[in-house]
Parts: sequence; C-alpha cells; structure tokens
Amino acid sequence: MRWIVLLFLLFSQPIFAKSELRKHLQPAVFSVTMVMIHDVVNPPAASRFYTYCLLGAHEIVARNNDQIISPTTFTKSITPITIEARDYDYQIAALYCILETGRLIMPSGYMLEEDQKKLVIALLREGNAQATIDKSIAVAQDVAKKIASDAATDGYLKLSTRLRHRPKKGEAYWYPTPPGYIEGIEPHWRTIRPVLIDSCNQFVPKPPVEFSKDSTSAFYKLAREVYDTGKNLTEQQRFIASYWDCNPFAINTSGHMNIGFKKISPGGHWMNITGIATAKANVDIDNGILVHSIVAATLMDAFISCWDEKYRSSRVRPETVINRTIDPQWQPLLQTPPFPEYTSGHSVISTAVAETLTYFLGDNFAFRDDTEVIFDLPTRDFKSFRQASEEAAISRLYGGIHYRDAIENGQVQGKAIGAFITEKLRKAGVKPAI
Repeated sequence: MRWIVLLFLLFSQPIFAKSELRKHLQPAVFSVTMVMIHDVVNPPAASRFYTYCLLGAHEIVARNNDQIISPTTFTKSITPITIEARDYDYQIAALYCILETGRLIMPSGYMLEEDQKKLVIALLREGNAQATIDKSIAVAQDVAKKIASDAATDGYLKLSTRLRHRPKKGEAYWYPTPPGYIEGIEPHWRTIRPVLIDSCNQFVPKPPVEFSKDSTSAFYKLAREVYDTGKNLTEQQRFIASYWDCNPFAINTSGHMNIGFKKISPGGHWMNITGIATAKANVDIDNGILVHSIVAATLMDAFISCWDEKYRSSRVRPETVINRTIDPQWQPLLQTPPFPEYTSGHSVISTAVAETLTYFLGDNFAFRDDTEVIFDLPTRDFKSFRQASEEAAISRLYGGIHYRDAIENGQVQGKAIGAFITEKLRKAGVKPAI
C-alpha cells in the first residue's frame, strides 16, 4: 500500500505543476498590455507587438507538441526556429518568451523585467526546479532574439523615415480634430508585412458614400444621423460608447491645460477577452497560446487592411462636417481619433477577431468581460463573440466618431478577413480549441 501512495505522489506532482502553468498565460499577456498603456502605443502598433510576443511562444509550443501547428506553416512572418536544448520545460519557455520578446521589441520593454522575476518566483513556489527554469529561460531568450530579428524586417523600422502625412485639400477629406489637433497616426501602416492575409489591399471595402453638403444627399443624411444620435443618447448608449472607447490617449482640456488619460487599445481589449474566454473554457496552456497567437495576428492584419483604406479614402470625420455645416458647437461623446474616418477600425478588427474566436471556441460562447474594470467601468456579459463585436461596432455611432456606412462596411470587411483566416487555419490543420 505504501508503494502505491509513493507512486501516486511521484506522478501526481508533475501533472499538478503542469496544470498550474496555465494560470500564468493571461497575466503574461496583460503585463505586455500594461507596458503599452504606459507607452501610449497606438492601436495598429499595439497589434504588432502582441503578435510577435505570441508568435515566439506559439512556435516553442509547436516544436514540442505535435497537436499544435507551427505558425511557420501558414505565415511568412517568422522563419523556422531550431531548438537544440534538452531538459527544459517548453511551457515555461513559452510563457517567458512572451515577456522576453516584449522586452526586446517594445519601447519600454525593460519594464517587463520585473514581471519576469515575479514569474520565476511563482514557478519556484509551484515546485519547478531552478535548473529547469534556467534552461527554459535560455530557450525563451534565444527564440525571442530570433523573433525580434524577424520583426525587424516587416517594415516597421522604416516608418519613421517616411514622409509625414499631409491632409488632402478639400472639405471631403480628413483634417486634424480637437482638442489635440494631432496629425494622422500611422499613414504608412499599409506597408507593414501582414501575417495571415496576402496583402494590405486584399479586402478593399466598397467606396464610402460620396461627400456632399446638399441637405438631401445620402452623405448629409449620414452626418445628420451622427448629430441627431449624439443629441439624443440614452444612458445605455452612452455606457456602450464609453465601454468600447479604447482610446489609448484621450485628452481633456481645462482652461489652457491639456490632461491626458491613458487607456487600453481596441486590440488590447480583445486580447483580454481572449484570455477570459480561454480560461473559462479550460483550454490548456498549449492551445491557449495558440489561440492568443492567432487572435493577435488577426488583429494585426485587420489593422493593416483597415489603415490601407483609411488613408486611401481619407474621409472627413463627423465632428468636422457637423461643426462646419450643422452645429459649430456640437461635440461627440468620445474624442475623435487622429486618423481618417473610413472604415471604422473597431468595426473591422472586432468583427475579424469575433470570427477567429468563434472558430476556436464556438458560437454562442457566453462570457463576462471585465477588461474595463481597471478604468472604473463595470463588467459586461455577452452571449457570443459576435454579439460583442456588433456592440463594439455600433458604439462608434453612439460615440459620434463614425458614420453608419463606415461601421457597416467595416463589419463586412472584418468578416471577410476573419473568414479568410479561419479557412486558412482549417486548411493548415489548426483545430478548434474545444
């Protein structure tokens, strides 16, 4: 009987330790998010950082678990990685790689060093041997260096050498908006190498409604809808707009003083939803990393596609049109973002990610979103990812920052991106997580 007990103790401890590792995934990703909030990283750039931080972890898992398809089989964003180390824990290496990649590629990545120390302390408390942790860290550091090297070739480092954006002349085109009158953000984002889609212009939406000041025109009616909606918002609509605001740096003015408020990006919101959903579904750490990796890549490609259209059509924002033609005193509920209007970024990326998450976790997957609690907003219950994405999209009308056609055509654009990505995953043999 004593031998049975000893055997149980011997074999149960590693299994317990392995199951413990899953709980570190969401905090690791959130640590990356917190650095981005500190750095006020713009939405497209945030999606890129998430992607590379997760791709390395994804590749480590794929090299050790035959059930996880390597990202190198369906993307050219990273080159095949050889791992020659032995006697390391690949799941520990993958977790550490998320933080290490962020440390290498993010402006204030050094801030993640404290999170790395906390992770090691937690791993030791859970019974993992120091020698195993050290070997796993060495693997993570090696992979992170290779991922950072691949990231350096995607065009991001060339953005600062390109010409700054100059607004097109004419009332139909975007012009910087109050209160910051910030110049257009990331006008050359279309030049970034995509991860899963083929090119920036693979999913060009249909053209926006033609600009016109004629009060009987379709465009004027779109502007009037934004104005009327903003003047008659219900409390629920105000709440929805604020909940999905996701403005990395909102500016409030007080006299001659501007006060900035840092918030999570749209992509950061969806990355947190991914962590909430995979935890609720009890997805194991290997598949959890896979899902986070694909969601991040979906975000990155959706932003590339959306920004390609934004600076092609360069459409004027509702605030500018309404102040010029309807009411010079009108202000939107949300601060107008500093880039062209068409299509709605939140509509594109939210719809695309909802399709990806639905592929992995199923339709009608109910979840409670607590992402905005740290910004003093309550939790929200959703019946499905698609329902959440629809609310995120319409929130831009309530917020007064998008016309309806930018929202609806953005959803069409996002759904096409999501469908393309999920079909690509299916053909590559990537299976649903549950």
